[in-house]
Amino acid sequence: MSVYDQWHKSRPKPGESKCKCRPAKVPTAAHGKGMRWQVRWRDEAGKEQKLNFENKPAAESKDAQIKASLDRGDYIDPKAGKVTLKVYGQRWRDTLTSPDPSTLMQIDSRLGKWVFGRKISEHTLSALAKTPRLLQAWIREMQDGGLEASTIRGIVMWVSTIFNAAVDDGLIARNPLLVKSVKPPKVVSKDVVPWTLGTVLAVADGLPSRYAEMTYLGAGCGHRQGELFAIAVDDIDFLQRVVHVRRQVRIINGELVFSLPKRDKTRTVPLPDAIGMRLSAHIQQHKPVRVTLPWRTPAGDPHTAELLFTTEDGRALNRNDFNRLWRSSRVVAGVPATRENGMHVLRHTAASAWLAEGVDIRTVAEYLGHDDPGFTLRVYSHLMPNAAERARKAMNAFFEGVADVSCALDVPSGHSV
Repeated sequence: MSVYDQWHKSRPKPGESKCKCRPAKVPTAAHGKGMRWQVRWRDEAGKEQKLNFENKPAAESKDAQIKASLDRGDYIDPKAGKVTLKVYGQRWRDTLTSPDPSTLMQIDSRLGKWVFGRKISEHTLSALAKTPRLLQAWIREMQDGGLEASTIRGIVMWVSTIFNAAVDDGLIARNPLLVKSVKPPKVVSKDVVPWTLGTVLAVADGLPSRYAEMTYLGAGCGHRQGELFAIAVDDIDFLQRVVHVRRQVRIINGELVFSLPKRDKTRTVPLPDAIGMRLSAHIQQHKPVRVTLPWRTPAGDPHTAELLFTTEDGRALNRNDFNRLWRSSRVVAGVPATRENGMHVLRHTAASAWLAEGVDIRTVAEYLGHDDPGFTLRVYSHLMPNAAERARKAMNAFFEGVADVSCALDVPSGHSV
């Protein structure tokens, strides 16, 4: 490795005229044109590489850096990171596969609008790796655009994955989203507020009769909205008093499909007696309808289920249409039309009732279809019975019948134990 002066000959011929530089040297044909100093080296594959610099100290510094990285074995081609984030990110996206089409749809939507459609994606990977403040400014741009903190953190996670891939490919030396100066917004968690029985009754009464029992089923067994839309008559085991959650209705590329529940987790949930009786009456009044939809994707194999809840003309429910009914039923019931009062609140209500009666957190997580009981604990810990009071009752029971401690120990006057 060496630093070369491109403006002057290193081996001039005798008699060649010199330039007016100090010290005077024999000029090359490139004298006075472009950057004067050039670093030359051979990479790990033996291929000669070159970089030009305006001044000699900068060239010597780069020469030393490259030599050290080659010696350590962590050499990165300085030219490799010249690809833009947009170009490399789209290559990364093209390699993605997922059994869940909606995941890819969400990635395309979010990255297309907030990354590839923004100025940040026009910077090269190497520029972003060296200038993390550009990424912090991009995060601030998303905040100013009104995105929620949780959404921003999801987008940052995907872009961080792109940078990790670039590191693995040897294009950059570090992931700039992992440095301390880049900080996505913190998600300020709000305590979920379950509905009271009175609210459940009022909202159910505000729905058309063919849909009212969905409210009870969601609040009694913790179904998600799409899972409620996909409940079939053979999912209800009245004899064993359980409900099997086996499928959901989703929208993929604008079309309704059946698929497994979220994260492909089927589950079995206890069926409360009161809900069982209401579902039995519902089945008598509104006969289940055989509905056939493609499985998982619009091009998937046909799957048929005898659904409890359908449109009046016997089609599977579409959340975009049903949410209007849900909104109007809340208005009738006097429930604020906020995001917190979407159908997901029924799951919170079920979790609240289970925890209030002492069902352990791992079992609640299983009934809700959560992978991680720790997540369930974080979301619903404030709904659990007061731990201090439970601990006090446990110790009172343990020490029941023990005499007054101060008397038993003969504590001196003026002292405490």
